[in-house]
Amino acid sequence: MTNIQFISKSVNTESINIQNTVQLLQEDCTIPFISRYRKDKTGNLDEVQIEQIAKLQKDYEVIVKRKEAILKSIEEQNALTPELDKKIQQSFDLQELEDFYLPFKKKKKTKADVARENGLEPLAKIIMAQKNDDVDFIATKYLNENVINEDAALQGARDIIAEWINENIYVRKQLRRLFQRKAIITTKVVKTKKDDQDAQKFNQYFDWSESLTKVPSHRLLAMLRAENEGFIKFKVEVDIDEAYDIIDELVLKGQNPSTPHIQLAIEDSYKRLLNPAISNEALQEAKVKADANSIQVFANNLGQLLLAPPLGEKRILAIDPGFRSGCKVVCLDEKGDLLYNENIYPHAPQNETAMAMKKIRSMVNAYQIDAISIGNGTASRETEFFIKKIAFDKPVQVFIVSEAGASVYSASKIAREEFPNYDVTVRGSVSIGRRLSDPLAELVKIDPKAIGVGQYQHDVDQTKLKEELDNTVIRCVNSVGININTASKHLLSYVSGIGEKLAENIVQYRSENGPFEDRKQLKKVPRLGEKAYQQGAAFIRISNAKNPLDNSAVHPEAYGIVEKMAKDLKISVNDLIANKEKTSLIKPENYITSEIGLLTLKDIIKELEKPGLDPRKSAKVFEFDPNVKTIKDLRTGMILSGIVNNITNFGCFVDIGLKESGLVHISQLKAGFVSDVNEVVKLHQHVQVKVTEVDEDRKRIQLTMVV
Repeated sequence: MTNIQFISKSVNTESINIQNTVQLLQEDCTIPFISRYRKDKTGNLDEVQIEQIAKLQKDYEVIVKRKEAILKSIEEQNALTPELDKKIQQSFDLQELEDFYLPFKKKKKTKADVARENGLEPLAKIIMAQKNDDVDFIATKYLNENVINEDAALQGARDIIAEWINENIYVRKQLRRLFQRKAIITTKVVKTKKDDQDAQKFNQYFDWSESLTKVPSHRLLAMLRAENEGFIKFKVEVDIDEAYDIIDELVLKGQNPSTPHIQLAIEDSYKRLLNPAISNEALQEAKVKADANSIQVFANNLGQLLLAPPLGEKRILAIDPGFRSGCKVVCLDEKGDLLYNENIYPHAPQNETAMAMKKIRSMVNAYQIDAISIGNGTASRETEFFIKKIAFDKPVQVFIVSEAGASVYSASKIAREEFPNYDVTVRGSVSIGRRLSDPLAELVKIDPKAIGVGQYQHDVDQTKLKEELDNTVIRCVNSVGININTASKHLLSYVSGIGEKLAENIVQYRSENGPFEDRKQLKKVPRLGEKAYQQGAAFIRISNAKNPLDNSAVHPEAYGIVEKMAKDLKISVNDLIANKEKTSLIKPENYITSEIGLLTLKDIIKELEKPGLDPRKSAKVFEFDPNVKTIKDLRTGMILSGIVNNITNFGCFVDIGLKESGLVHISQLKAGFVSDVNEVVKLHQHVQVKVTEVDEDRKRIQLTMVV
């Protein structure tokens, strides 16, 4: 099987599209570049499909490599028959390959190995032949100094048979199918930990049982965490009689003197070898699926967070609220640069409200502030009420901003590099302000896991999580495009074809030579060659560039075509841009070349109509209910405005202006059945909710959106 055939089984598109995509990937083209600028070669595959092809190509390479290693190992043991060689060559299933290799795998000395050393393999073969031989009598011929009687001989023969059954590829396949269909996961509390305070959050799993195939990802990960922390024990099992029936069918040849011995070997093989291995496989398979599910939830949430509406280039006063330690206030210019910082103490115990109001008014006037950004942590609502009491000389919008991960950023190497002369409180406040003006540019500086928009992110496969989150950040950055003259090196490093080192070089070049005036200037950046330029140029924007196309998503390789379009219309490129009347006259089929096809040309015309359009919406002001300040203010039946601040498989959490977010269970998102939470809500969506239950002691709030 070729790699293209292997990938075709999972990706629904023509083989030529897969072949072209694999070729582009092997030529070191990035996924954003391929999906945006090579649509005619890929058949308009999107980034997710191209990522899938890239992953499947890696999987194929892993299988081929493993196959070579297995064949080499068996060959070195002089055990490779033409039949086995053919089976291994034709298999592209890692699990099946490992089954083929199992009898030849180097392992610790087994009971069967000891029996073979004692000369009992011929006896095992006689029993397995299942003829009408008197096996009890035959066993007497195999006695020696290590095998002292017939029972010992027969036991040794059964040990060998048990291993053969364990290594039988058909037995393993059928048992796997049984586990996939009918495995039950059962949990029991560890008695000595039952009253442990930390164990109580897992109390629903103290005595729990459900189908392994149906257990939701968040529940399986919770059970695994509870087991890892030593609070519960669990088993994955199927009906033992059904398992025996499957093996009997494949191994037994009817009733004969050997049958009782083989049945004993079957029971031993299942309990000692097959059940532990296959049940562990089933659990690991379920864990892989749960990980994939949770990682996808996290990636979806992260994507929505990164593409949250930006306020844009405005002057912002940002506040990291607090009580005893006061509120740290910073003033930022349109570019997000720090202009001024100081502390105010409007809340208890200091209660310097009048002084704080005076200072805020003074800062708003002195630094011509357009908007105020307040972190949503401790004292957030109190600070919002305080700010809204101030009579400003001009309208100033007030926003509550998620400060998740701000403290992680403020103590990071990135923050120290940006603000070497300021402490963590100032850096955290700056982050709160910048998140309002451009969430994407600010949040790329923070480890996505620290942003806290997922479920059980610390329990999933960390390598796969990082890979998926990195792909999500890359996808978001390149879908928006970046201003090369204002972007930080951290934002630049996610641009297609750039990476960390080139991002540093771009920033260095910018500081030494001033702002970039056109895209071609990128080629003067040290170590930025033709390939990096090809991959990255179209994702950067240069406002007020000499060539207006430098501030669009049109790739430089297509500039000549746009110039020809303008010439044919007898106008300049400048006059063609954002001129729908003229772009509607363009017939894309007239401009097809060997490199640029119809799909790309249609994209170019669409881009000319609205060049450099930011796909994100604009930031909107949101107000919580002013009468709800603590959980004690909540009453069942209250209708409140809220903001979705986390999405999981079992529902979404909504910020209603308290320290504690409320849960809208998936069943309460809307009338009727909901299979996917993301179909109903998005992160940061403004929603109306009704309070259905309040548990003050456990600080839990149940909400419904069916209002």
